[in-house]
Amino acid sequence: MRNKKWLCMASVALIVSLLAVVAPAVVRAADPIKLNYSIFFPAPHKNTVLATEWAQEIEKRTNGGVKITVFPGGTLTPADKCYDGVVNGISDIGFSVLAYTRGKFPLTELTDLPLGIKSGVVATRLINAYYQKFKPKEFDDVQVMYFHGHGPGLLHTKRAVNTLDDLKGMKIRCTGMAAKIVTALGGVPVAMPMGETYDALSRGVVDGSMAPQESLQGWKWGEVVKYTIENFGSSYSTGFFVVMNKDKWKALPPDVQKVIEAVNTEWIEKTGRLWDEIDKQGREFTLARGNQILPLSKEEDQKWAQQVRPILDEYVANMKAKNLPGEEALNFYLSEMKKLQ
Repeated sequence: MRNKKWLCMASVALIVSLLAVVAPAVVRAADPIKLNYSIFFPAPHKNTVLATEWAQEIEKRTNGGVKITVFPGGTLTPADKCYDGVVNGISDIGFSVLAYTRGKFPLTELTDLPLGIKSGVVATRLINAYYQKFKPKEFDDVQVMYFHGHGPGLLHTKRAVNTLDDLKGMKIRCTGMAAKIVTALGGVPVAMPMGETYDALSRGVVDGSMAPQESLQGWKWGEVVKYTIENFGSSYSTGFFVVMNKDKWKALPPDVQKVIEAVNTEWIEKTGRLWDEIDKQGREFTLARGNQILPLSKEEDQKWAQQVRPILDEYVANMKAKNLPGEEALNFYLSEMKKLQ
């Protein structure tokens, strides 16, 4: 009898141990950890949809132990205040653009240089590989979830552009590093957030804008521009961040942290692929409206690439002045990009 009782107790202990190993996280469905998430993209935008799926996946894998409420459209914090909003605890998690606060992330401005990156997958893999290698201190006040980057930032205009002469003097909406690109190409940069660009294009306040092709559908620019210029030689990507308040992160149980880290790794690839998918959809959207896509000639594209080359040299010089490894970071980026493209 004693042996049977001992065997039963041992079996129960073994089952409990196995459940502890396979459980994805501590179950807190009755008293979940509640987090809020600030995103500047509008609710229907596919980046917001995918980010919401990230939040739902974390809730699923923690068995309801973590519930994340997404606030789209900059309703919790506007795009340019998102990062500081996370640092100061206004939001627990934030998703925005590094270029909206130029100077705050000096070494990581590398990710916005006109390097000729040709896809969102490549841009996204590159920025995460860069972060893992260099771990820049400029992000020490948050817990990084992951980074991503859009497909090639191209020129979208109300009138045809085939040469640098055609672009000269045109007012082009841009942000961050793109303003330097526009200046180098002879245009007139006009700083403006994405949310104001449609009206500015519609009313003729600007003659064009620099952005990935997804903007033609996602932000409806295809309704107010006529041309997309394939200036791949001078194209750029833009770095995006998803970060969490550091105190909030530290307060999470280790098993919950592991779940979030696992989901983050998966969403790097998902987000990179999404950028390429919505670029394709933006292209189809603008063509369906009768707009034109104008490829530059090989010779002209090389001219545009040469015009923006000094921006790379300026970045290296600026980082050297700040005692930051800009040249090493740029060489790493260019080397990795050749492997991926």
